[in-house]
Amino acid sequence: MHRMARRGLAIASTIALLAATAACGDDGGSGSGRANVPGVTDTEIVVGTHMPLTGPAAAGYSEIAPATKAYFDYVNANGGVHGRKITYKIMDDGYNPANTQQVVRQLVLQDKVFAILNGLGTPTHTGVLDFLKTNRVPDLFVASGSRSWDQPDKYPGTFGFNPDYTVEGKILAHHIKTNLAGRKVCFLGQDDDFGRDSLLGVEKILGAGAVAVKQTYVTSNTNVGPQIGAFKAAGCQVVVLATVPGFTALSIGTAAKLGFRPQWLVSNVGADHATLTKQLGDAAPLLEGMIGVNYLPMQNDTANPWIQLFTRINKEYNGNAGFNGNTVYGMAVGYLFVQALLAAGKDLTRESIVEAVEKGGFQGPGLAPLRFSATDHSGYGGERLTRVSGGVQSYFGPAYETDEGDGPVNEYTAPAVAPPANGVPTGS
Repeated sequence: MHRMARRGLAIASTIALLAATAACGDDGGSGSGRANVPGVTDTEIVVGTHMPLTGPAAAGYSEIAPATKAYFDYVNANGGVHGRKITYKIMDDGYNPANTQQVVRQLVLQDKVFAILNGLGTPTHTGVLDFLKTNRVPDLFVASGSRSWDQPDKYPGTFGFNPDYTVEGKILAHHIKTNLAGRKVCFLGQDDDFGRDSLLGVEKILGAGAVAVKQTYVTSNTNVGPQIGAFKAAGCQVVVLATVPGFTALSIGTAAKLGFRPQWLVSNVGADHATLTKQLGDAAPLLEGMIGVNYLPMQNDTANPWIQLFTRINKEYNGNAGFNGNTVYGMAVGYLFVQALLAAGKDLTRESIVEAVEKGGFQGPGLAPLRFSATDHSGYGGERLTRVSGGVQSYFGPAYETDEGDGPVNEYTAPAVAPPANGVPTGS
């Protein structure tokens, strides 16, 4: 009896303490009784990101965050989200993990952002996962296909966006197995989870011994001559590249100098034709026949309603910058974030945005399913193959979906979804 009485008193005291804490934490300005939430006022939501605006991954990737910001500016001009305007703080980390830690600490501790959105890079973002978890900062739609983002138990506030690299490797390997059987397959990957996860996917489909030569690169060394030379010496006929755009261009350009012309199959993150054309200049015809994968509308598909919307926003809110796959990607991220904010409700908290993303059900410009749930934080779950022909990158064949395990690669047949009439999602 005494134990129960003491326990009841303790519970009552705890409730009183929580009530007092909530009262002290009231922002005082809204009149709604909502506790103060970092980065959120009645009129503004402040989010931040780390991006390689300079450095070895800047080619193409530096265009992503400005496109996301342009989409937010468009939404702001149309009334914002629940009356709040989105402010996007973009910090340059140069694709250097040490810089990433510094700029993310600034965004969280000094700028008091509500969330980190679309932080880019496997080696860079990996180093801030624990910091963001400790500070309970929502870590949304990471710009990388690493499987690290899909760990709901370990990192409950982190969510991916890109199809993970193992899913991607399986889809590329499915094409090899189906259409390029019997040819000698080789692999070049970034020396981190990007390369390792991609190779794992390739080998899940082709078998552990099917890749004849495996090479890696580091972004601090732009000489890939030894790796490409090894491929030529081994007589590789098909080369899978898990590379960022600069190293896709370096690999293809170096191979041409060595008189080596395999069939290239390239990760989505390093296969944007417009970006590679800019990198290669007069040597851009070397991209002819390159096979890649993508999961968003192709930037040159002017009949697609999403491309029409994003082109218009790019012209009006992004200074009419060059329009490519990175632009489409950045705006698709912005659209999904606005959907998540609407689903989180007017009384926005860090907990409510995480709950809203886990609830899932989002549809947007993607050609594959978004697979968010309480047990799956991975993001898009499939891709479609692309090919460069006549200097134009286009889709061919069906879209595919698969998992990061031993599941099959299946066709994905759900119909595409059109954007809302005014290009701004509505609340659910």
